[in-house]
Amino acid sequence: MNPILALIIANIIWGAASPIFKFALTNIPPFTLAFIRFFFAGLIFLPLAILKWQKLNRQDFINILLIGFFGVTINITFFFLGLPKTTSINAPIVASSGPVFIFLLSVFFLKEKPKLKVFLGMLAALLGASVIVLSPIFIDNKQLAMGEIEGNLFFLIATFGAVIQTLISRKVMKKINPYQVCLISFLFGGLTFFPLMTKELQTWNFSQLMINGWVGIIFGVLFSSALAYFLFNYGLSKIQAQEAGLFSYIDPVVAILIAIPLLGEYPNAFFFIGSLLVFGGIFIAENRVHYHPIKLIKKFKSQITNIN
Repeated sequence: MNPILALIIANIIWGAASPIFKFALTNIPPFTLAFIRFFFAGLIFLPLAILKWQKLNRQDFINILLIGFFGVTINITFFFLGLPKTTSINAPIVASSGPVFIFLLSVFFLKEKPKLKVFLGMLAALLGASVIVLSPIFIDNKQLAMGEIEGNLFFLIATFGAVIQTLISRKVMKKINPYQVCLISFLFGGLTFFPLMTKELQTWNFSQLMINGWVGIIFGVLFSSALAYFLFNYGLSKIQAQEAGLFSYIDPVVAILIAIPLLGEYPNAFFFIGSLLVFGGIFIAENRVHYHPIKLIKKFKSQITNIN
């Protein structure tokens, strides 16, 4: 398959994810949905992974577990916790600020000195994300405003988890087939939700499932997890991680197109201002920003080698 097409399809699915999962979470608890979504999506990859099984060394296995922890446990926990608190269309815009995290990692941990153009672009993107995250302060209902700000902050934490996952995935996907990576990371990530699911099942049971819950399960297992993650990992193994990140700009458009009829959510002025600053800032900085996952991986590796 063409890796570009794979990444486009993956991001269309993920763009649809925030409104669809917000719709689903009105009927099914978050950690129950998260467990079902990733555990059963992992089982889908089991036959393919066994057929193409590769022997893993200790570091490869740890890296795949880290992919599951940051990409599933951290990312999905805070993504699902944020959805009921704020508008779903904020999620993909906040997620698009991922390059800001990469920039900050480069500056604070790699001690790199950014060029003025990169600094100004990332500053604009950070300001845009802040506009969206903090925009609820203008709501008259302060209790509602604090809930929405909390939800937007959860999206930021989820984005950080996704960034770390991408950093690790790029290295792993060059060596290990995506079926095996998805199997292990999904099963591991899914099982981390099991204790929280058992607690939810004390007050909720599957007899309460309605159409919105079933939509979340089917979309989550088959599309947003199994298909989208496989297509993303496949595309990531064929092109630069920096280029793969560009396709995430599809997500907000898809999210809006689905959120309007499904949830009645409409973008406001703060959404448009924040989006313009995020995308404009990243465009200025990335022309082309050298703070991308490949450089981070190589530099971290060289630093560790020098220390040893």
